[in-house]
Amino acid sequence: MHHDMLPEGEDLRRAVKWISGNLQEDASQPVQPLVQEAIFKFDLSPKDADFLIGFYSSKKNSEI
Repeated sequence: MHHDMLPEGEDLRRAVKWISGNLQEDASQPVQPLVQEAIFKFDLSPKDADFLIGFYSSKKNSEI
């Protein structure tokens, strides 16, 4: 059973944790550069990368 809104892969979960940790340290930094760095750092698949970009785009927009 797949849940499209939940990160499936271990690498994707680690990337989300890493980004969240960075944002906790400095909430004023832009999110997308962190997302791009995480994609390379955790060697995410294109599908996981798309999820991560979309996840943080919608999350950021809801905070404004």
